[in-house]
Amino acid sequence: MSEAPSRGPGPGTPSDPVQTEVEVDDRDLLIALTGPGAGHLPTLEKTFGVSAGVRGNLVLLRGEKAAVAEAERAVLEILGALSRGKLEGREVERSMRTLKAQPETDLVALGSDVVLQTPRRAITAKTVTQQRYVAAMRQHDIVFGVGPAGTGKTYLAMAMAVRALMEKRIKRIVLTRPAVEAGERLGFLPGDLAEKVNPYLRPLYDALHDMMDVEKAEALVERKVVEVAPLAFMRGRTLNDSWVILDEAQNSTVEQMRMFLTRLGYGSKAVITGDVTQTDLPGGTKSGLIDAVQLLENVEGIGAVRFSDADVVRHPLVARIVRAYEARDRDREVWREERRARRDEERRGTGAEPRSGGGEGEG
Repeated sequence: MSEAPSRGPGPGTPSDPVQTEVEVDDRDLLIALTGPGAGHLPTLEKTFGVSAGVRGNLVLLRGEKAAVAEAERAVLEILGALSRGKLEGREVERSMRTLKAQPETDLVALGSDVVLQTPRRAITAKTVTQQRYVAAMRQHDIVFGVGPAGTGKTYLAMAMAVRALMEKRIKRIVLTRPAVEAGERLGFLPGDLAEKVNPYLRPLYDALHDMMDVEKAEALVERKVVEVAPLAFMRGRTLNDSWVILDEAQNSTVEQMRMFLTRLGYGSKAVITGDVTQTDLPGGTKSGLIDAVQLLENVEGIGAVRFSDADVVRHPLVARIVRAYEARDRDREVWREERRARRDEERRGTGAEPRSGGGEGEG
C-alpha cells in the first residue's frame, strides 16, 4: 500500500488529490471485493467521493486525502470480513454504505455473532445499530425497535424468537399486529375475522418461512407453538414462557399498547417494532408506540433502539426513499414552526387573544 506525496493546500484551494493502492493477492478475494466486471466500484466511488479502479492485483483509490483514507479503511475492513468468510459478495455494496455511515463498524465481529443458523445461511446483524438491538433483546425482557422500513427490526426479532424456541428457553412464539386498514375496510374483505386479518400478518409468516422449512413452520402454527393473531385477540390473556412480537406498533392506540404490555407473564419477552412516520391511525389519534417509548424507555428492564436510513438492508433505493421522505417531513415541520412563530408575533403586536382552529395563511 502506498500513498503519493501531496503538498499542503494553497490559500483558498482544496488539497491536492492523493492516490492509494490496496494490494489483494487472492484473485477470488479481489473479484469478491470489486464485483464481476468491477461492478462494486461505482458504489465505492459514489459513497466515498473518490475515483476507484483495478490494475492487476491492486485496487486504486484517488481523491481528496480524507476521502481516500475513509475509502481505504472501508476496503480493508471489507477485505478482512471476506477473507474470514464473514461477508458474502452480494453484501459488499451494502457494507460500503454501512461503513460510510458508521465508520466504527466491525464487520468481522458482526459476522461472527450468529443470531440464528438456518439450513440456508447464518443470520447476523448487519449494522452497529442492529448489533445493539440484538444485545438489547438478549439483555431486556421488553425491547422497542423504532425506525424506518427495511432495517431488520421484525426479522431479527423473529430470528431471536426462533432460536429461543429451538433452545427450549420458551414454549411458544406469539406474533401480532394491529389490524388497521391502510385505505381499505376490513368489512369488504371476504371470510371470517381471522381470514380478514391474515393479509396484515403475512409479513410475519414470510419471515418465519425464511428461517425454517415451510412444513415445519406450518406444523408449529398448527400446534399453536407459533401463534399469529391480531392485536385485539390479546385482550384478557397472560402470556407465560413466550416470545411475543408486536409488529407495526405505530398503528396501535395508547390503550391498545397498554393492554399489550400488561399481557406479559413469567419467562416471557416482548419485542415491539414500528416506524412512527408511517402511522395509519385516524387523525388526532396518538400512536401507542410513540407514547410508550416516551414513557418507558428509561424504565429498568426495558430497552429502546432507534434505527435510521443507514441501517436499511433492503435494496439501496429504499434508503434513498426513506431519506427523501424524512427530509420532506423535516421541511414541513420547519415551515409549521415558522408559521406558528409569525402568527404568535402578529398576535402579540395587535394584542389579540390566540384563536383556536382556523386556517391562517402564510402571512
